[in-house]
Amino acid sequence: MELNAQIKKYRMKLNLSQEELAEKIYVTRQTISNWENEKSYPDIHSLLLLGSLFNVSLDKLIKGDIEIMKEIVNEQEIKELKRYSTVFTVHLMLLILLAVPLFIWLEYYAFIIFGIFFVITMFWAFKVEKIKKKYNVQTYKEIIAFMEGKRLDEIQRMVEAGKYPYQKFLNFIISAVVAFAVSFVLGFIIKSII
Repeated sequence: MELNAQIKKYRMKLNLSQEELAEKIYVTRQTISNWENEKSYPDIHSLLLLGSLFNVSLDKLIKGDIEIMKEIVNEQEIKELKRYSTVFTVHLMLLILLAVPLFIWLEYYAFIIFGIFFVITMFWAFKVEKIKKKYNVQTYKEIIAFMEGKRLDEIQRMVEAGKYPYQKFLNFIISAVVAFAVSFVLGFIIKSII
């Protein structure tokens, strides 16, 4: 991507050190270094501050990066994220579908096998979230949305949703517990009838 070179070019043009630039846009010097070395990418608010400080438009600042970001989102999200999401979904469905038969056939030993399936399912859930963070999918989507003319308040809503990833995890845990409880009760009812 070209943004790293752009940040460095405009920073040098204003005779600012990384630390001075960091102070002006409310980030750390390490963050500026990471941006300039392509280790991370600024969020939309930082880009707006950079554009304002450098007195350049967002289009000019990120130049050809928008097309690259679209490709990254499309390629990486579609390939890896979709693949791991599919594996996660299959494991979750197996977890739910196998609960009743396990409790019917294995009674209390089913807790062990169910626990193993649950841990494996959680592994895939974490894998999906890790990939999303690795490729900074949320930030890229924000920038693409902004460049496509969406209102800033829509972007802020996306940022807020991205700030609380534990909520997705919490929703999953609650869903898993409810599914477990329903499966457990159904298993005992079926076992009583048989």
